[in-house]
Amino acid sequence: MHAPPLNIPEIKLLTPKIFRDHRGFFSETYNLRTMKEAGIDAIFVQDNHSLSAEPGTIRGLHFQTPPHAQDKLIRVTRGAILDVAVDIRNGSPTFGQHVAVQISAENWQQLWIPKGFAHGFCTLKPNTEVLYKTTAYFDQSCDKGLAWDDPDLNIEWPVSPDRVKLSDKDRRHPRLSELPHYFAL
Repeated sequence: MHAPPLNIPEIKLLTPKIFRDHRGFFSETYNLRTMKEAGIDAIFVQDNHSLSAEPGTIRGLHFQTPPHAQDKLIRVTRGAILDVAVDIRNGSPTFGQHVAVQISAENWQQLWIPKGFAHGFCTLKPNTEVLYKTTAYFDQSCDKGLAWDDPDLNIEWPVSPDRVKLSDKDRRHPRLSELPHYFAL
């Protein structure tokens, strides 16, 4: 599995091998041994699957706080997204910085996002399906978010604010400067 370095080293962009022939393709998208070789030592307990009908749909920026903080492994099975992870670990040298990568069914990449990062994505194509694995179960009491449009984050979303499709919940998240210190190094 190919995993080039990113500007925040804890986040990993993974490209599983894919074998194509006249029938279609085969790919091993998760293997515990291969993940450990890439520096990821995680046991997943839950898979999530979302469908966003329209391009310009933003989901996030989401995270869960301890004791139910989640590592995530994100992949796209149909369509494409701009996937974003923001470092919210107080004391981190990359606090407030983000990684933004395009992952798609076509490029077959996956994004590893560890605990201490807020995660969100913007759909780039109609009927985009995103699957992700988590290392902790969903817990409503630990479910938190960060404002997707916080100007201090300087995220270049591929949709204008007046055209974005958001849930009511995602419209109400606080800015980074208002966020309690949920994660500290």
